[in-house]
Amino acid sequence: MTQPDTPTSGGARTVRVPDDRAGQRLDNFLLGQLKGAPRSLVYKLVRSGQVRINGGRAKAERKLEVGDEVRIPPVRIESPQDAGRLPPKGLLAALEASIVFEDARLLAINKPSGIASHGGSGISFGVIEAMRALRPRDTLELVHRLDRDTSGLLVLSKKRSALSELQRLLREDHGSGIEKRYLALLVGRMPGGTMSVDAALHVGLRQGGERHVQVNAAGKPSMSHFRMLERRGGQSYCEVRIETGRTHQIRVHAQHIGHPVAGDDKYGDAAANKRLREQVGLKRLFLHAFTLEFALDAGKTPYSLNAPLVPELIEVLDRLG
Repeated sequence: MTQPDTPTSGGARTVRVPDDRAGQRLDNFLLGQLKGAPRSLVYKLVRSGQVRINGGRAKAERKLEVGDEVRIPPVRIESPQDAGRLPPKGLLAALEASIVFEDARLLAINKPSGIASHGGSGISFGVIEAMRALRPRDTLELVHRLDRDTSGLLVLSKKRSALSELQRLLREDHGSGIEKRYLALLVGRMPGGTMSVDAALHVGLRQGGERHVQVNAAGKPSMSHFRMLERRGGQSYCEVRIETGRTHQIRVHAQHIGHPVAGDDKYGDAAANKRLREQVGLKRLFLHAFTLEFALDAGKTPYSLNAPLVPELIEVLDRLG
């Protein structure tokens, strides 16, 4: 349980981090403290220095430690009537039907394309907000994220111990204890076999705050392996194994090798996307998170989670012949 608040000057309060929140990211801790606040507001408060940890500024991704004192400024939610509003019934039904695995520690869904992992930046409800509404008695947290337009396997934790262990595995790049595979349709004819892409990625911001990722030697090390499965209608259907989990990694690496992901309106080939939309009805990004394999309890409890390719993408493959 969170320690009692300590009032500070200007209406701010200080909260001491309890045992069960050790290792939690600052942004997620703040979302729990500021009920109803959009994620974009939380990031703004952190960036502006209004949130402090032990008297100093901190980044949103900082992991908290037991006993840390977090200064939280007074916040007025612009639309308080929305704070208790439930996600749309259609979204709740879609996510309830998308559950592909559940045990005492984890819950995994086959996320539909077009649904964000979390709310913010004009999005009222993402997966995490909707799943918390569906499972109010569970303490759900996102283990990782998927791009809004990517479908497939998304894992949520029900226990903090599982969250901490999985996030540690995800941070251990290159040969870590977690294996991530995707299915993708790439534009053009890829060579057979496996093509490995070792290209550092740098995340930049365009005017308006939109994230844009580029191959840049000054970026973070990133590794993807594209394995040709079959050619369909002059395009390449591939399995992609990633050793790192950078923002937009597969999409940018695919663009880098000259075979962008089909249907990618950010890093893709506009003319090819138009042809595929008109000829085979591809109206979305053809990228699907297919499998996650890992082991909890220091390697003693293996998991192999799968999310089958969604019907609209199977139909595209069938039409391609």
